[in-house]
Amino acid sequence: MSDEPRTDPTQGDDAAGVRLTKVARLRSQGVEPYRDSFSRTCSISEVAAEHATLEAGVETDFTASVAGRVIAKRDQGKALFLVIRDGSGDLQLFCRPNVLGDEEFAFAADLDAGDWVGASGTVMRTRRGELSISPSELVLLSKSLRPLPEKYHGLADTETRYRQRYVDLIANPEVRAVFETRFKVMSAIRRFMEGRGFVEVETPMLQPIPGGAVARPFVTHHNALDIDLYLRIAPELYLKRLLVGGFERVYELNRSFRNEGMSPRHNPEFTMLEAYQAFGNMETMRELTESLITFVAEEVLGTLEVGYQGTAISLASPWRQASMAELVSDAAGRELSVHTPLADLRAECERHGVTTDASWGPGKLMNELFEKLVEHTLASPTFVMLYPAETSPLARRNDSDPELTDRFELIITGREFANAFSELIDPADQRARFEAQAMAKDAGDAEAMWVDEDYLRAQEYGMPPAGGLGIGIDRLVMLLTDSASIRDVLLFPHMRPEA
Repeated sequence: MSDEPRTDPTQGDDAAGVRLTKVARLRSQGVEPYRDSFSRTCSISEVAAEHATLEAGVETDFTASVAGRVIAKRDQGKALFLVIRDGSGDLQLFCRPNVLGDEEFAFAADLDAGDWVGASGTVMRTRRGELSISPSELVLLSKSLRPLPEKYHGLADTETRYRQRYVDLIANPEVRAVFETRFKVMSAIRRFMEGRGFVEVETPMLQPIPGGAVARPFVTHHNALDIDLYLRIAPELYLKRLLVGGFERVYELNRSFRNEGMSPRHNPEFTMLEAYQAFGNMETMRELTESLITFVAEEVLGTLEVGYQGTAISLASPWRQASMAELVSDAAGRELSVHTPLADLRAECERHGVTTDASWGPGKLMNELFEKLVEHTLASPTFVMLYPAETSPLARRNDSDPELTDRFELIITGREFANAFSELIDPADQRARFEAQAMAKDAGDAEAMWVDEDYLRAQEYGMPPAGGLGIGIDRLVMLLTDSASIRDVLLFPHMRPEA
């Protein structure tokens, strides 16, 4: 195979052909267009900070070596202006033949937007007030074969932005800011959890039985063991095994996978925080959730007042608490609960256009009514408490009403942000609920759980009372960056194959 660089012939890109010609010409002149390294002395932001007070028209004797991508070029004949960008900002290179030399100046004039360059020279501010470096040395570090979007400061096509995130990051600095916020969120979560005495752990992504959530898994095959394995839908059952083993406070910032549809709120792989605390319960997790999210917002944004898609949201404590039954009853205009006769609940579902299945009990019907009538109306942070046992196979039953569980979901902007509960630690009750889920699976429910015998065995050794929590990190980042789609906060969202 030839070592010459190639472009995709289907692009029909004349500019790419011109750039390939430049690569060949450079190599024929003994210039390597893809260098091994470059020794820079400072970043662009450091140059800007050090010379913030430099007056217009002043050239210093301070020499700096910087490197970045050429994002703009303006040729005025006797002077050439290149704007380069590194990971910290933009800076102008004021290229002059009397400083660079005629040959190097001609080389600079032949550069293209997209090329990576290294420059060494004195720091100055032009008469128009633009902080610049006047390079005495300019080297090509990496030749770009594809032109940047026509306007380097903007790329609007959504399909291209998501599919070619690397171009999106080059063209749209505000996109980079979203992901910098995401990384700050992750860092703040770790600091908070460590401050609360939690230990960060790692659990298997490939699992023999997918558990910890009600969802359809991805399946693969392990050739050496000749067994099917599943990408985890949640790390929950492994984290709770650690409670059995004696760890008292554990968490994992994990990637989980669910073989389900895609939407502005859903991606097949996503990031969750899951945490478990021995001797805690639902109330422990409620306080942890509220404290964690307010801490992160203040650390990352410096405020608890955020705007999301035109709606003002206050994250200031205390957050609202209400039971599912209360909320559904208010929306329906009549009292409804898991104790309402099944025929009445079915009639209520029919009245509101909720499709039902004959196998569903009152808990499932109440949950469907909540999602239809209530969930989308809850903009401000709301803890929805006391979920039906029928839809909560891993949560502890409520002492006052065994048809309910000590479980909550946190709803903000009409979306679930967190799910938490007092953990079910009775192995007999857990087995019964697993078996009920297995029956639902046999009846055709592809999302129902399986019976995990090893987890039951772990529980039989004795699991301490505990609270457990899961928070959707992608949705939290969407809220804190005012992003309409989950694809806006994922560096590489899943897409349909290109035609």
